[in-house]
Amino acid sequence: MIYIGERINTGFKDIKQAVLDKNPAPLQDWAKKQTEAGANYLDVNLGAVSGKPEDMIWMIEQVQAVTEVPISIDTNKLAILKEAIKACKKPPLLNSTTCSKEKLDPFIEIASAYGASMIGLAMDESGSPKEVEKRVECAGMIAAAWMEAGQPMERLFLDPIVMPLKFMQEQAKLFLEAARQFQQLSDPPPNISCGLSNIASKATEKKLINRTFMVMAIASGVNAVILDVLDVDLVNAIKTGDLLMNREIYADAYLQKS
Repeated sequence: MIYIGERINTGFKDIKQAVLDKNPAPLQDWAKKQTEAGANYLDVNLGAVSGKPEDMIWMIEQVQAVTEVPISIDTNKLAILKEAIKACKKPPLLNSTTCSKEKLDPFIEIASAYGASMIGLAMDESGSPKEVEKRVECAGMIAAAWMEAGQPMERLFLDPIVMPLKFMQEQAKLFLEAARQFQQLSDPPPNISCGLSNIASKATEKKLINRTFMVMAIASGVNAVILDVLDVDLVNAIKTGDLLMNREIYADAYLQKS
């Protein structure tokens, strides 16, 4: 499983205030914690706090001062992305674009220039699709454009888009079906990613819902997840799911593997 740590995001009050105050301590604390917990990427999200590239660059620099884990640049704003990627010491993960050509083509061009990976959301300018077929159509457009640009499929992540269970209950199983079908888009298949926290938005049993849905997602082909990597029960469930899907070799101490 590819773990993308979600916590350096101005949607969280402590990170928002840290960016406003230009206080590196909270960002660096979360960077260290998520690194120690085994994150493969650290998502850095400026959100609506600022539209200035220099603020995203500042966030990336604070994180890179304390860890060598690659950055996931979480923005759909090209002006920010074009500058922020220059600050990355390692090839980052670009999070994220839709299948709309005016967004997709510049993202692929930037990813190609920097050897970056990219998350493509299975949606277009009309918004998040409710049907499996539309998700697959959008994902297919992204995969085709990526391949036409000569980029390796192992650097492409396709996201079927998680909807909140509390408000759109029927969408959970449609996500899983879309993920299954995404595996047929190419050989080798693309990575399939999941923004996990969305499934339990506003729900009471957040951790239980996250764990259960994630194991089901693994069985449907998901191999990358934006998550709270410090949630030990969740990570252990993922490790067990990977084992049951024969992605890992069994060992009695498999939970201790990083």
